[in-house]
Amino acid sequence: MAFGEFDSDTNTSAVAGPTSSAKIVVAGGFGSGKTTLVGAVSEIDPLTTEALMTEASSGVDDNSATPNKTTTTVAMDFGRISLDSDLVLYVFGTPGQHRFWFMWDDLAIGAIGAVVLVDTRRLSDAFPSIDFFENRKLPYVVAINCFDRLLHHQIEDVRHALTISSSVPIMACDARERDSAKQVLISVVQHAIEHDAALPAG
Repeated sequence: MAFGEFDSDTNTSAVAGPTSSAKIVVAGGFGSGKTTLVGAVSEIDPLTTEALMTEASSGVDDNSATPNKTTTTVAMDFGRISLDSDLVLYVFGTPGQHRFWFMWDDLAIGAIGAVVLVDTRRLSDAFPSIDFFENRKLPYVVAINCFDRLLHHQIEDVRHALTISSSVPIMACDARERDSAKQVLISVVQHAIEHDAALPAG
């Protein structure tokens, strides 16, 4: 598994040993909550590339389900979270609009796994992300973002609608809540480890 290692901070006890780092990508459709999730979970001020939506996006970006959305990610979001004293995750959010998909390949380089954030009001928006990670054999989990803190569909019904394997973890979350977002990232790490362990030796 592509975990990086770097020396612990000089103020950290030598007993603690080296710290591992890993990269996770957060993808999903336009307005599914990617920037919100990265910002909620990050222990540093997140780097965002939000730009105001203009008339140029009219008819291109469908914000009918999120009418109050006035900005959009044009490059990436970036945050960092320490899951333990010896594991740091670097979290990269992808842009959701089709015209920025060319950036996904670069953002996915070196990632151990990914999150596909789903808005069940626009379920079809998740298919490009799912196809992207499956084609690259990158382990991913599906997180259903409960915008109003309610799960409107049974998880297995969403799995069936997305036609994803039973081996792919799927869960409900609230991208605004740090603990909820953190649990999603923990699931990615666990799934990536299991996926790596199942690969043929050699």
